Amino acid sequence: MVTSTFRRARPSANSGSSHLIGWLGNDTQAASVLATAQLHIKIRTAVSAALPAAMRGAFDVIKIESNILTLTVSSAAFAAKFRQLAPRVTTHIQSLGWNMTEIKLRVHGGMGLPPASKPPREARILDQQDLRSFEDLNQQLRPGPLADAVARLLRHHQASNDTAIKQASTHGEKPVAHPPEKNK
Repeated sequence: MVTSTFRRARPSANSGSSHLIGWLGNDTQAASVLATAQLHIKIRTAVSAALPAAMRGAFDVIKIESNILTLTVSSAAFAAKFRQLAPRVTTHIQSLGWNMTEIKLRVHGGMGLPPASKPPREARILDQQDLRSFEDLNQQLRPGPLADAVARLLRHHQASNDTAIKQASTHGEKPVAHPPEKNK
């Protein structure tokens, strides 16, 4: 039987931090990557603040080079809208202390916008007063698509009451209640 003991590595006193980012700061190459990532995050936050809320998740910073900010965007439509807002975004970035004079865009279709949240469905069950109102309406309507739709609505909601509404076939004829048909 083989037994081994594992000791959990503890950060040394000279590492500066027990956090991973603090550890990355000790390596020269990792520190450079970390500084670039932090700069991109700061600029992305600044650009997001100048955009409408619906556009904030549809871009990323690619590179920053000689006063030119290059962004990747999710679609050509987003790029067109962003070009309209570019002067405002550039002014906002400059007001925060970055000397960016130009913003270039690259369209990358795979990014996509975050999924739009659908509003909650607002539906309620029709009560007897509602159904009576629809029955009155159905009796006053001339034959046609609207009368058929109201009759379908009544059939659907009155199926639980063991009655169904027959569609009026002529103008003077009134709907007749029949027992629901049973599926065989």
